[in-house]
Amino acid sequence: MTANLGVSLARLGKTVIMVDLDLGGANLHTCLGVKNKHAGVGQLINKQADRLESLIVPTGIDRLFFIPGDSLMPGTANLPYFKKRSIIRELSRLTADYTLLDLGSGSSYNTIDFFLTSSIGLIVTTPETTAVLNAYSFLKTALYRLLYRSFPPRSEERKLITDFVSQKIEGTDTSFRKLIMDLYALKPESGKTAEQKLETFFPKVILNMGSARNDIAVGSKLRQIVRRNLDIELEYIGFVQKHDQISQSIIRRQPLVLMEPGSSFATAVGQVARRIAAKPVPDIPVLYEDDEDLNKLESDYLDQEA
Repeated sequence: MTANLGVSLARLGKTVIMVDLDLGGANLHTCLGVKNKHAGVGQLINKQADRLESLIVPTGIDRLFFIPGDSLMPGTANLPYFKKRSIIRELSRLTADYTLLDLGSGSSYNTIDFFLTSSIGLIVTTPETTAVLNAYSFLKTALYRLLYRSFPPRSEERKLITDFVSQKIEGTDTSFRKLIMDLYALKPESGKTAEQKLETFFPKVILNMGSARNDIAVGSKLRQIVRRNLDIELEYIGFVQKHDQISQSIIRRQPLVLMEPGSSFATAVGQVARRIAAKPVPDIPVLYEDDEDLNKLESDYLDQEA
């Protein structure tokens, strides 16, 4: 998805740098058709490179660039915090219209902290119950981490947040809104800080590997549980159907949007790219009361089928 989205954004005239930060299993180079012979993020981690910018590799596609991940270099998957912070600082110095971070699955703090470097975090999930629950778990951990890191070490706020998250909220009457109220009770300015963080945390979701129109409805389940327990909103920006040539595109080391430009897959990823380019950094979350975004995905799907 990262490779194909990067190509689609570049074809819209955007300068894109893709960074492979799945440090335990970096393989974005394979999807792009870039040979695994270039220095990557591991060089920065091990102080063999001073700047992330020096590791940029051309992809052969106009406006699209790449920084490898170095998964074969021991220790890259287990970053100490100060090295992670160094990478995050370097990411902010990259010059591009979009920097796409290809992150590993799961909810490790490395993955979460890289995800939180942007207010336009993309969650790529599939329309299956287990995947939806994993996406919820990721979002819950990300929101906790966001609030936790909004306050100084050893502060009363951090203790309150940690105590709150250690309790089960699913199936109860409590939610992250209760945590905000507790922070207000502790210090009004702390409650305001936390509430502002909640308002700016507005992840976008891509439903990937769909097979039927009914799969789109699965998105409502994730939205419901996120609203009920986390008090945040999601925006669905893509429904991408499963395509039988995906495996072949990886074998051929060519993104499917280039291999099959007229496919439903290429059309759907192109729509995601255009939606991202249309409003890259929303200052205020757009609230969807009646699943308008999911209804739009369904309409797009029906147009493709027609």
